[in-house]
Amino acid sequence: MRPVGIALLMNQIKAGAVLNYVIIGLNILLGLLYTPYMLRMLGQNEYGLYSLVASVIAYLTLLDFGFGPTVVRYTAKYRAEGKVDEQYSLFGLFFVMYSIIGVVAFIAGLVLYFNIDWMFDRTMTPDDISQARIMIMLLLVNLAVTFPMSVFGSIITAYEDFVFQKLVIICRMLLSTAAIVALLYLGYKAVAMVVVQTVCNICLLGVNFWFCRRKLGVKLHFAKFKWSFIRELLGFSVWVFLGDVMFKFYYSTGQFVLGATNGTVAISVFALGVTLMQMYIMFSSGVSGVLLPRLTSMVAKHSSDHEFADMFLRVGRIQFFIMSLIIGGFVVFGRSFISFWAGPGYDDVYVICLTLFFTTLPPLIQNTGIIILQARNQQKFRSVMLVCVSAISLVVQIVLAKYYGAIGCAVAIGVANAVGQGFILNVYYHSKQHLEIGTFWKEILKMSIVPIVITIVYVVIWRYLPCDSLWIFGLGISSYIFFYVALGWLFCLNIAEKSLIKKPLIEFKNKIFRKC
Repeated sequence: MRPVGIALLMNQIKAGAVLNYVIIGLNILLGLLYTPYMLRMLGQNEYGLYSLVASVIAYLTLLDFGFGPTVVRYTAKYRAEGKVDEQYSLFGLFFVMYSIIGVVAFIAGLVLYFNIDWMFDRTMTPDDISQARIMIMLLLVNLAVTFPMSVFGSIITAYEDFVFQKLVIICRMLLSTAAIVALLYLGYKAVAMVVVQTVCNICLLGVNFWFCRRKLGVKLHFAKFKWSFIRELLGFSVWVFLGDVMFKFYYSTGQFVLGATNGTVAISVFALGVTLMQMYIMFSSGVSGVLLPRLTSMVAKHSSDHEFADMFLRVGRIQFFIMSLIIGGFVVFGRSFISFWAGPGYDDVYVICLTLFFTTLPPLIQNTGIIILQARNQQKFRSVMLVCVSAISLVVQIVLAKYYGAIGCAVAIGVANAVGQGFILNVYYHSKQHLEIGTFWKEILKMSIVPIVITIVYVVIWRYLPCDSLWIFGLGISSYIFFYVALGWLFCLNIAEKSLIKKPLIEFKNKIFRKC
């Protein structure tokens, strides 16, 4: 690749990572402003109903079978090898496979649609069940369209056109949130929210299709493939699929279990904790989320284990610096934040979030390892292990939910995270993937001194300050961030990481001065 092409590619990767964090920031901001409004307009019962339906439908998305990352990986591989016709044939194959999956998902959803009263009649009213049926049907239509059209989003990712893709997502977020806020203000409820989400999602899929055909010149060739090649694709995607099963089991099964054992109020408490958990997870994926095409090219070029380990460590350090700011801040301000944000009735959310935040920290600062496994097509061990652990977690959730409600579900998920994605996966990364885990954790432990000290200091200070004022609350958070960033800059970040921050700021400043 020519130097200009490499420069453009790196700019797309950097811009994609930056826009990922813009999306994360918007998600957080919109969530902070929009969620309390939604809770008050819907009420605990209807919010719990909406969360339950969304979590149940989420299981049907597992019918994706991990094909999204498969499209990205093999497209990146063919691009690195200069094979154009093979790319177009691959796209045609996956469009057909996704279309079949869309039909299967719709039929499977119909079974759920006609049996929802049998599943939840003990904990829901007839009106709740009627609304749930409407929402399920709308989401089924959404799924049936999403599956075949989602191939175009994966193609854009594989072509590393991150700027366009992220800008479209930002527009969808802003428009859908504005529409939902307006409808809730006019008195519409959960069903209207699902309608807006469905329409906005279909529009996004249409824009992706247009971009692929008009801007990227992508074609769909419906050529015959050898069974050996299809078997290779399935051999890759099945392990991605099993990993997705684990994720859904972790963060969607809780609502399902609580719906059968405790009712909609417990669901709403747990769902709010999961909402904050999803925001927390987003911060770790800003960089790693754009790395699969790049890492696949490294595999095709036979890069050394040390190069992969270096990427793993560099991204992990940046992720830890961000994640420790969030988790430390939540330890100090989380209880006050939930009180201001969600209102009364959600005290248990603080315990749920802390349980999930701490136990999920190791896998979140190591999620580049997952991308490396996908690039190397070596996901089998992780996927099988996590599915086994998540199945055990489901059993424990059912037991603990009866006695401890939403907190019991969080504890079961947290223990599974610590054992599976914490201890076992680190042993595998070290012994089989040669990712230099010992060096990784030595670096992380050295970086953790500042977050631990500043969190302890602020816990003591915050205990003696009145927390009934939003001004004091905002001042406390602002000062925490200021001291964290200042001390982190002095004692945590290395020269390369500081340069990563300073370089774009200097370039931006120079552009401003040139215009002046």
